[in-house]
Order: sequence, then structure tokens, then C-alpha cells
Amino acid sequence: MKKSDIYYEAMKARDHRFDGKFFVGVKTTGIYCRPICPAKPKKENVEFFNSHLEAEKAGYRPCLRCRPESAPQSPAWVGKSAVVQRAVKVLNSQETLEFNEDDFAALFGVSARHLRRLFIDEIGKTPKQLSFENRLNLARKLIVETSLPVTEVAFAAGFDSIRRFNDSFKDRFKKAPRDLRRQKSEVSDGLCVTLAYRPPFDFAGLLNSYKNHRVGSLEWFLEDKMIRVIAIDGKVGTVTISDDPARSSLMLEIDFPDTSMIHSIISRVRNLFDLDSDPVIVANCLESDKELKKMLQIYPGIRLPSGWDPFEVAISAILGQLVSVERGRALVADLIELAGKDSGFILNNTRIKLFPTAQDILACDLQSLKTTTIRKQTLREFSKALAEKKISLQPTQDVDQFLKDIQNIRGIGPWTAHYMALKVLRHTDTFPATDLILARALEKHHKLKLKELSPWRGYVAALFWRNYAHTLTKKKSVKKKGRSHDKSTT
Repeated sequence: MKKSDIYYEAMKARDHRFDGKFFVGVKTTGIYCRPICPAKPKKENVEFFNSHLEAEKAGYRPCLRCRPESAPQSPAWVGKSAVVQRAVKVLNSQETLEFNEDDFAALFGVSARHLRRLFIDEIGKTPKQLSFENRLNLARKLIVETSLPVTEVAFAAGFDSIRRFNDSFKDRFKKAPRDLRRQKSEVSDGLCVTLAYRPPFDFAGLLNSYKNHRVGSLEWFLEDKMIRVIAIDGKVGTVTISDDPARSSLMLEIDFPDTSMIHSIISRVRNLFDLDSDPVIVANCLESDKELKKMLQIYPGIRLPSGWDPFEVAISAILGQLVSVERGRALVADLIELAGKDSGFILNNTRIKLFPTAQDILACDLQSLKTTTIRKQTLREFSKALAEKKISLQPTQDVDQFLKDIQNIRGIGPWTAHYMALKVLRHTDTFPATDLILARALEKHHKLKLKELSPWRGYVAALFWRNYAHTLTKKKSVKKKGRSHDKSTT
């Protein structure tokens, strides 16, 4: 069967697993769609593209019905070179709408001119053009899905001029923002947006992980919802996240005083719930092992757990060394109460404090924190190294160099370093082998060939934690020698 035949059959099935993996150009209308679009064009009237960039380069405009810009990003990305692939990934997940070509190119160790040339050669657009398109995509999402005034939508999408916003929007989508909103019969009250993902999606597993590792009073859970107090640039609000499996989407309710931060909030939620993962690609690799295949049948759509903020995850990892999950969680809560600032929110008659910054920790007297002296020193040295930019928590950096640099800090060993690489940098090929649960899981799976599961070994870790969190803890004592930073991570 030809590739085009496979794509056409997938399009007819409207299977969400294929959403964002290819796009359909309809020759008779000049538009391109997601494979889940309700439209039913004839086979002779369509052509297929691996990305929305290819479709637009061929002259097609995005469909107003299925909104291709809302499709999950492809983990295969676009482009041929590793630099372009990494850069497109970062562009799609960057938290800020501000874009500086020189600063962006420096993240990948190349000049802005060289990166522009690579982008034009491989995908036909420059990084700046793609960043600009992301702003317009966000604007259309807010126009269609929320009741946010058009003026605020423009500012949320990073535009200073309403006229420029209207002209750019109309040029891309062939309709003015207000005309597009008039076509929408129902717009949700407040600020509620949908974030698409590819099923299967183990939302319950992620939610359970975040419950177990909840960050003080900043996070709480109601039935199948996660609610989080957030702070960005000195402003505080909340986000509420729930699953809508029927539409293969998360529902994100945002209550934040600054609409210019909407893009950052959406980006963080996408990372928090690993929305751009392709479970089929991951499963195809992991199912080469029979035992992992059985686990995936129990927990289909496994995702990588992480956290709302990289610094929070890193500090929590340090406090979680050599203690139970419950004790680690309590230490995190104690640190927040000791060094955090008032958020202005009250829950159960208790004022909620924000997670302390690196500067807050350096300025705080940690004497009363009930952990070891060495661990307190590690908190300070880590915070100081980050404040002085001797280390970075940016996902674009070389992971091997990160592991080396981070272990130069006293009190950070192999477990902490690899745990941070997996959950802070979200490096999908990291496997913290000295973790208590993972070490015991490997004993049960002694025939497992981890190297052959690259680049998805991080998902093996996530699957082991999901499967063994409540069965492989506290079964036997583990010698500390050689594992100075092991812990249970349920």
C-alpha cells in the first residue's frame, strides 16, 4: 500500500492518534486540514504533507474548521539536521513570545545567519517567521475558544499595535479576528482553552504522580482535576487542569491577571503533561521487550512526569535524597513555609506561600529546616550556582555536560543528577538507574536491554515507577555504599 493510501485511510478513520503526524491539503479549496477534520474530500482532490510548514509552503491556508495550528506537535519535528529539529522543538515550546535571533541561535552554538540559512534550506521559513506564526496561532486559539476581548488577545499574542495584529491575522487566516469570532456560536465564559494530545494518554498516572509529589499548598486535587497556584513576573494566579478524553484534549482554565503570560502558562502545561509525546512511537520501541509490552497494555499512553517549574523539581530532588516520598514532600512544604513569600491566596483558612526562588533560599536562615547540614549546604550551593549562572536548567543544553557540572556541587550525586536530567531537562533518554524503585525493577527485569530502548529510556523509568511504585518500596534494606543518593520515587 502506498503512503498516500495509508494517509487517506487514516484520514477517513479520524483517529486522534494520527493528529499532527500529517496534514491534508485539499486542492479544490486551497486549504489544509488535520486528519481528524470532519470534512470528507475525495482522494483525487487531496495531497499529504508531513508538517503544517510543508502545507503552507505549498500555498495552502489553514482550515477554519479543524484549526491545524491546534494539532499536537510532532515529536519527529521537521528539518533534516539535528540543529533545526532541536530549534523547531524549542520554538514550539518556548515560554516567551519575545524573540531575538542572536540569542536564540546562541542556544544551539551557531550564528543567527547560519541558523536562518539552515531553516530556509530545510523548511522554507526562518526561526523568526515561525515564532511569529506561533503568536498568530495563539491568537486564533484565544479568539475561537475564549471570550477574551480582541484587544487583549492581541496583547496576549505579543502585539503592541492593534492595526498590525489585525493585518497579520487577516493575512494568515484570510479573515479578520472579529469575523472569525462571529462565526463561533458558543464561546466559553472566562479563559478556558483546550490543548490537544495523541491518545492513548495516561492522565490518571500523571495525576497520581503529581498528587504524590504535590508542592506544598501550591497544588491540590479535586476528583480528576489538578489546581495550581502560579507566579510569573511577580503576578499570581491559578490554573485548573482536567482531561477531556472524548476530544483527546486537556481542558485548561486560566485565572491570571496578565494576559501576556497566557503563552507561558500554556507552554508549561504542555510540558507538565508531556502533551507532545507520541505514544505510538514510544510503544513501538518499548514493546520490543515482552515484559514492557505487558506493562504498556496495563498503562497505555505512559507519559514523563516532571513539574510546574524546573527549579522546584530540582530543589525537591535535593530534599528527597535518602528519604521516603512522604518525608521529601514534607520537607518541600517546610522549605516553602520557611523561605517562600505570601501568594495572597488562602486555602482552608491558611495563607498559601509561593515556592522560594534561588535568591530567597540564599537569603533565608535554614537552621530550622529538619534535614541534614550537608543537604542545607547543597541547597545553598545549588541556588548560588544557579544565581551566578554557573549551571543552567535550560533543556537546550548538552545533557552529558549538565550531569558533569551538577555533580561538582557538594551533595549532588548520580541519582540526583540523572533525576534532574529526566524531570528538569525532560531528556527522554535518561534512566536514573540508582533510583530505589528502578534498581529493584531492573533486578526483576534482568534481561532488559536498556541500550536498545534509546532514545526512550526515560519512558521505561516512567513505566517502572507507574507499575512498581507501591510494590517495590520498603521490601528490603539497601546498602548506602555506592548509592549515596538513592530514593524511592513513587
